[in-house]
Amino acid sequence: MGWRVSRTRPAKVERMLANSSPTNVGSHRPFDRSLFGPSQADPLLPLDRHLRSGDVRNQRTSPEVRLLQKRATAEAIGCGVTIAPSEAVKRRAATWDGMAAEVVQATSHESIEYRFCASRHLLVLYEQGVRCNGDTFVEGLPRSTLRDFQRKLTFVPAGCEYRERHEPRVLTRMVFFYLEPERVPTSSETANAALAPRLFFEDATLWNTALKLKQLLETIGSDNQLYLEALSVVLAHELVRLNAGARRTEAPVRGGLAPWQQRIVTAYIEEHLAEQIPLATLAQLVRLSPYYFCRAFKQSFGLPPHRYHNKRRIEQAKLLLAKPAPSVTDIGMTVGFSETSSFTTAFRKATGLTPTAYHRSVA
Repeated sequence: MGWRVSRTRPAKVERMLANSSPTNVGSHRPFDRSLFGPSQADPLLPLDRHLRSGDVRNQRTSPEVRLLQKRATAEAIGCGVTIAPSEAVKRRAATWDGMAAEVVQATSHESIEYRFCASRHLLVLYEQGVRCNGDTFVEGLPRSTLRDFQRKLTFVPAGCEYRERHEPRVLTRMVFFYLEPERVPTSSETANAALAPRLFFEDATLWNTALKLKQLLETIGSDNQLYLEALSVVLAHELVRLNAGARRTEAPVRGGLAPWQQRIVTAYIEEHLAEQIPLATLAQLVRLSPYYFCRAFKQSFGLPPHRYHNKRRIEQAKLLLAKPAPSVTDIGMTVGFSETSSFTTAFRKATGLTPTAYHRSVA
């Protein structure tokens, strides 16, 4: 079932048409509660919080509403993520008080770019996604080239830049949730705390809430309007809870990191082996302050986080050097060294041999 059109009186339609302005994709205006749509030909059936089942049949055949949608749709998409080329995806969107959601489905395997920077928060749900090539950037975090990001989440705070490029191996399906900052709750603990950016993270509670919201939007009707609004509030609270958990200072257990914390941290390091990983990012993953995280990590692994990261890089380099006809420069770049000299220095320090000498010794 498609998303439905709300009741709009002809007089209001005329006023809105008279005041409509040309499309400006670069602008970011406050959400209109009744329209927020795609640039594709597939018509948007927007959601309104005052929807009544008896209105839908009449509005679907209303020429005023169709004309209003046709002119306002292009302008409304400027509030969302800019996608190029636009014809490579199919988009459906809906808005309600202070929030909006947009389902984006790639329709081809060509390279697609996503860009966003606005005065509202953005939560990205990757329902399906595997890329052959590409990268993702969120301002304040290191760039990621993770290939398989299915069932991951990304959070972009208001004012931060978000850029992403996919060469899809599997056609990507994403959901963008846009939240006005004033709709995000605050408490005495979080009133002065800015929400932190997060890239390709997992949180089962937040994921389930966002997925329920997306599924509800696809089958929206008058009977579940209150449920939609309640889920929206829960989603905002979950973001605050997640942010508070990242900042919370917790004393590590006596044995260092708990087993679940060790699994999360080591898996993240392996996935981002060639990247610079901020200490704060690792600490957020296991809900510890950077200070306690460093102590707990060293207690668990016998090395500080940055030395463990370098050690894993060298171990990966050893595996690559054991193969025939290696390129030392290429291997150094693969494991995260921008220059051959720095790779050679680090490798010799760890093994006592240069990369070339090590390759000859194992050949």
